[in-house]
Amino acid sequence: MMESGAPVCHTCGENVGLNANGEPFVACHECNFPICKNCFEYDLKEGRKACLRCASPYDENLLDDAEKASADQSAHLSKSQEVGVHARHISSVSTLDSEMTEDNGNPIWKNRVESWKEKKNKKKKPAKTKADTEAQVPPEQQMEDKPAPDFSQPLSTIIPIPKSRLAPYRTVIVMRLIILGLFFHYRVTNPVDSAFPLWLTSVICEIWFAFSWVLDQFPKWYPIDRETYIDRLSERYEREGEPSELAAVDFFVSTVDPLKEPPLITANTVLSILALDYPVDKVSCYVSDDGAAMLSFESLVETADFARKWVPFCKKFSIEPRAPEFYFSQKIDYLKDKVQPSFVKERRAMKRDYEEFKIRINALVAKAQKTPEEGWTMQDGTPWPGNNTRDHPGMIQVFLGYSGARDIEGNELPRLVYVSREKRPGYQHHKKAGAENALVRVSAVLTNAPYILNLDCDHYVNNSKAVREAMCFLMDPQVGRDVCYVQFPQRFDGIDRSDRYANRNTVFFDVNMKGLDGIQGPVYVGTGCVFNRQALYGYGPPSMPSLPKSSSSCSWCGSCSCCCPGKKEPKDPSELYRDAKREELDAAIFNLREIENYDEYERSMLISQTSFEKTFGLSSVFIESTLMDNGGVAESANPSTLIKEAIHVISCGYEEKTTWGKEIGWIYGSVTEDILTGFKMHCRGWRSIYCMPLRPAFKGSAPINLSDRLHQVLRWALGSVEIFLSRHCPLWYGFGGGRLKWLQRLAYINTIVYPFTSLPLIAYCSLPAICLLTGKFIIPTLSNLASVLFLGLFMSIILTAVLELRWSGVSIEDLWRNEQFWVIGGVSAHLFAVFQGILKMLAGIDTNFTVTAKAADDAEFGELYIVKWTTLLIPPTTLLIVNLVGVVAGFSDALNKGYEAWGPLFGKVFFSFWVILHLYPFLKGLMGRQNRTPTIVVLWSVLLASVFSLVWVRINPFVNTGDSTALTSSCISIDC
Repeated sequence: MMESGAPVCHTCGENVGLNANGEPFVACHECNFPICKNCFEYDLKEGRKACLRCASPYDENLLDDAEKASADQSAHLSKSQEVGVHARHISSVSTLDSEMTEDNGNPIWKNRVESWKEKKNKKKKPAKTKADTEAQVPPEQQMEDKPAPDFSQPLSTIIPIPKSRLAPYRTVIVMRLIILGLFFHYRVTNPVDSAFPLWLTSVICEIWFAFSWVLDQFPKWYPIDRETYIDRLSERYEREGEPSELAAVDFFVSTVDPLKEPPLITANTVLSILALDYPVDKVSCYVSDDGAAMLSFESLVETADFARKWVPFCKKFSIEPRAPEFYFSQKIDYLKDKVQPSFVKERRAMKRDYEEFKIRINALVAKAQKTPEEGWTMQDGTPWPGNNTRDHPGMIQVFLGYSGARDIEGNELPRLVYVSREKRPGYQHHKKAGAENALVRVSAVLTNAPYILNLDCDHYVNNSKAVREAMCFLMDPQVGRDVCYVQFPQRFDGIDRSDRYANRNTVFFDVNMKGLDGIQGPVYVGTGCVFNRQALYGYGPPSMPSLPKSSSSCSWCGSCSCCCPGKKEPKDPSELYRDAKREELDAAIFNLREIENYDEYERSMLISQTSFEKTFGLSSVFIESTLMDNGGVAESANPSTLIKEAIHVISCGYEEKTTWGKEIGWIYGSVTEDILTGFKMHCRGWRSIYCMPLRPAFKGSAPINLSDRLHQVLRWALGSVEIFLSRHCPLWYGFGGGRLKWLQRLAYINTIVYPFTSLPLIAYCSLPAICLLTGKFIIPTLSNLASVLFLGLFMSIILTAVLELRWSGVSIEDLWRNEQFWVIGGVSAHLFAVFQGILKMLAGIDTNFTVTAKAADDAEFGELYIVKWTTLLIPPTTLLIVNLVGVVAGFSDALNKGYEAWGPLFGKVFFSFWVILHLYPFLKGLMGRQNRTPTIVVLWSVLLASVFSLVWVRINPFVNTGDSTALTSSCISIDC
């Protein structure tokens, strides 16, 4: 940094120069921050009059001299800004790899960043004053003009839950917490000596349940609702006679196996995206085929062809939803609100076209059922590149969105791109998370929209204005700055009215997520989410808390001046940068925005090309795209070059030695990459938004039958266990920056520890049967105080549920179904997830539980009655049989002992009935429609229940020694 003893400017790398007295130029006399006169004058021009290092105001005499000099030399400066280091406007972008030169501060990289700045500034139009505008418009026209929209009006607003509903809810929560404390004091101080192991087991289980309740309840302390104003969004960004200024959006649709994920469903999802109520030049749809299947490619060819008819039909008649399969299957009056005389005729023709489209897709599916021995062949006779799904090159095909690709009415269509990333043996591809990251890079090279919306292949757009709903948050200058994503709730089709297996998950989406929205935002749930691309790149939010002034950011008190008085504030920007890196948990280049008084150019110049390439990979085109906060492709980009670069960024070795999947993009390390990705963003200081439009934004297909539902829950629980055993566990990760709020941390802790509740839940569901078989009980004879405590706890549980239903609008049936499936999933899928996760993370053993299906009835919801054999069915079936055996044994024992035994029996039977009632949907699903339960399930369950009962009778560990001796002597005296 020092050559010939002269100080070097910290901003541009040039010598600071001399002042009028021939001494080295000093801008700040407080800290002597090295900055040259040209950079100093540039800072003044940009309105910054404080030191970059210590934030002290510059000397007034120095400011006066600089202002006079700038006024006298304005003409000269205008010429000099065309050349030199301080011009910030240099040559065009080069797509060749840059060279790193330490001696001259990497001029090639400077040129690239400066050219980006030049192009960005060219796009900005000079703001016109109101007087200038009025001067250009004749007075007679000014009277006719409509009043200008009020840009100060917010695009969304928070609607707090009324205090009349929230205050009683919070009061009951606090009361329940107090009652729990008194209850556990009673339980611990009143052991049951005659059944001490049973009592101890029950107390441990109850303490864990209370802990789980706290983790689940307190993140719902600040629930809120939101309202959006789409009309204001249009007034602000879609003014008549001007090009639309709405932000562009890249849609990601992921599919793997077209035989398991029907191409017709994927086609409907794609068609619903292409027909969105959004400017067509702002929409791009990327379909990721991670299985490299020719069936997926050919079905997308058919979909692109049908879109030329379907998209104009949807926009002409404003139909909803815009997925043809679900639109034509609606059992409603399709003529409602339709006034065009031609609608019926065109609808009938479109339905006929769609039926033909379905036939073509189904013919492709039937053809793909049997793969030729030599593999698939394309129309030109060349073999399909993806014949080997584990060893194939990257493939990209642009179907729509280029010159000449228009609909039947001649209008432009959104871009549709097929992507299949390269796969080679020996590389870790990271499943869905890796495919999503490949789409991030491809889309950045080809379109680079500032926002990304990802959908599963079976989640179609149900509300054509869904993207506008999200833009009301993301494009609001006041709200959108710190928003990393907008999450929509998941809604589902094809579920029976009673929702036997809680497929809708209403309690989570309508209660828990509303509560999180009032703290730091909802968790990311994997689909139906609009991302800020900059947040995916690992950058921190623009208004992140400043470390220099609060070094200060104590996670307990918010100020280190009270609890850390001896801690000094770092002054040097390099120290601030190192602190930012350390607090961002070893991230490479994140959160440079927390260095105050630095503009975008200076932030970019702080980061060397090497840092970018170590973070984002060896693609200069992609790296340039990451610098564009508002998205867009470089003007000098050559389409052929972009395609080559897009193929490069999806190569299987591109992520090697980068931070992809570690700090940027979708995070690797768990099958639930969604939770992990959202968690990392919240740790960086971002917040998320929960958007619940009246018409559901997206709808999907839920697993219907019991086995599929349990396997879905198993996958989620396994991902939570993997996060718990990783370095990203919320129990210890992300404390350095203090940017994750404590209630938000409790919510994330709840998302990763809930599978472990299966262990105490299994024990607690077994206790009633054990008590009935042994004649013992986990609760001593109740006193008046104990009766009051039990009654108070029972009432507080009911009141909490009732008040929660009151402010959330969830029905009591949905709450009960959620409670039932919590028990069903807890004693089956969650239990297997714990053991499978421990084996996988600690021993490297990956255990899979296979599913075998029986045929379904050809009736509505026929899939609901399919019974599939899976190991997950055994534990809950065993619990059911054991509790039923216990109830029979309890009543038999009471009949033999007389009326005195009936009183204690009711308490034991009550708990057994509690277990059976919660497992009733499982029992009903197990029986199917015609009692066609897999024989192996019944045999295993009866065997386990019998072994358990016989071993218990033989060992009976809860009978004390005195009782067992008396029992033995009495048995000997009996002549068998």
